[in-house]
Amino acid sequence: MTGIRLTAPAPGWAIDADVVVVGSGVAGLTAALRCAAAGLDTVVVTKARLDDGSTRWAQGGIAAALGEGDTPEQHLDDTLVAGAGLCDEEAVRTLVTEGPDAVRRLIDTGAHFDTTDSGDIALTREGGHHRRRIAHAGGDATGAEISRALVGAVREAALHTIENALVLDLLTDAEGRTAGVSLHVMGEGQHDGVGAVRAPSVVLATGGMGHVFSATTNPPVSTGDGVALALRAGAEVSDLEFVQFHPTVLFLGADSEGQQPLVSEAVRGEGAHLVDGDGVRFMLGQHELAELAPRDIVAKAITRRMLEHGAEHMYLDARHFGARMWEERFPTILAACRSHGIDPVTEPVPVAPAAHYASGGVRTDLRGRTTVPGLYACGEVACTGVHGANRLASNSLLEGLVFAERIAADIAEARPPRTEPAGDPDASGPAPLLAPEARTAIQRTMTRGAGVLRSADSLAAAAEELEALHRAAADDAEGPSGAKAVVPGVDAWEVTNLLLVSRVLVAAAREREETRGCHWREDRPDRDDAHSRRHLVVRIAPDRTPVVHRTGTAAFPPVRPSD
Repeated sequence: MTGIRLTAPAPGWAIDADVVVVGSGVAGLTAALRCAAAGLDTVVVTKARLDDGSTRWAQGGIAAALGEGDTPEQHLDDTLVAGAGLCDEEAVRTLVTEGPDAVRRLIDTGAHFDTTDSGDIALTREGGHHRRRIAHAGGDATGAEISRALVGAVREAALHTIENALVLDLLTDAEGRTAGVSLHVMGEGQHDGVGAVRAPSVVLATGGMGHVFSATTNPPVSTGDGVALALRAGAEVSDLEFVQFHPTVLFLGADSEGQQPLVSEAVRGEGAHLVDGDGVRFMLGQHELAELAPRDIVAKAITRRMLEHGAEHMYLDARHFGARMWEERFPTILAACRSHGIDPVTEPVPVAPAAHYASGGVRTDLRGRTTVPGLYACGEVACTGVHGANRLASNSLLEGLVFAERIAADIAEARPPRTEPAGDPDASGPAPLLAPEARTAIQRTMTRGAGVLRSADSLAAAAEELEALHRAAADDAEGPSGAKAVVPGVDAWEVTNLLLVSRVLVAAAREREETRGCHWREDRPDRDDAHSRRHLVVRIAPDRTPVVHRTGTAAFPPVRPSD
């Protein structure tokens, strides 16, 4: 345990449960429903409304070997290739073999996928897949349909939910085992202000951390809160340097910040072409799958072409689809483009890479257990070993489903007793809070120094800028400096989480002196399997310094010494 916690008022209220699930995307709600079905008193905590997480923004779909002629083994092969040598093969095999039935159970829960005229699930292709195995709903509104079905099931089951609540820190008992979470509820309701949910099992399903960068496809809630909580609690994170930048995000201008509209991989899956300003298809000859190469390859190719041409974006040309296909297959994307003055039916769509998905996160085993007893993680906040150095398109929703079910089964089997939260006598004290206005500085530092294209110099500069922010906050917290004290609150807690996650990400990226997957070092352009086909595991020391450890092999060490 680090003893580090956020500066916050003491909890003014508390409730008890067997399980608290933090997050309400596909991973969180699946875990909650399965735990409740097993008779466990389950509480769901979510940062906004139940359907406000990243799941509802997922356009492309969910990958599973559901089509005729497709097999889990083929899905495994495509995933391993995309992961660039760092996937945990056992984790991937678990995903692809349990995935089809998990999708069928999702359908039983009430999710409706698009079907063919014969009534079979309609399947498409996306980057890195050699088969049509992407199930979709509403054309390009798969996430919204999955979220609708799961939220409806949660409400029908009358689960205890706490909305508009930012989780703060993990509570532990005298033995260092999980005993719940502290949280802050925004707005009026049954609970308000800082409180606690006391439970012996905590499931982190808090989603991503896209807002460490200036431009991202992630919703505003994705500020790395789960990873930051886990680090402060002493958990290990892994592979955080592997941030996937989605190749085709609608370009809204060089100064555009925050959440950007995504142009789904499925558009290329249906035959759209990437072209430069002269109309040249530059992906031909770069990869056997051309525009359907894995995302890291496409993002790099777009970035290279932009640098060669001195351009701010490239184009996605799907004019040959015609109006009917755009309206029926991609209505959400069509509406988003038109709302910004672009008509894909008659003109190419300007696109550029933007931060999209964290392939790394809180390190878990195949049952979702972290290195802190009683703390679990699933979905984008977790690092199960499935994605390796680069996520294969549409594996994320499937990972959330499969590993959430495994977590629920493990908790139901273990049924740990409730214990009382205890203070840490060796606590190093509250983490100094950053002023909310530091958010922009962090995001621009990360975009400039640790974005799509990285180097030793850019990462060193980013590390120094981030450490300067960290030192300034610590100095302000330790004594009078003339600066106005930062008042604890949601904005300050979020930016403090962003800084911690950014420092750890940069520390890992500096250590990985090679180009692999979505980690692109321009000064180290080659992949180094002999020395770098290893995972980087990071924890936070009690003095708040990131400590990076390189594994001895490409396999993850066990999360428990006895395993």
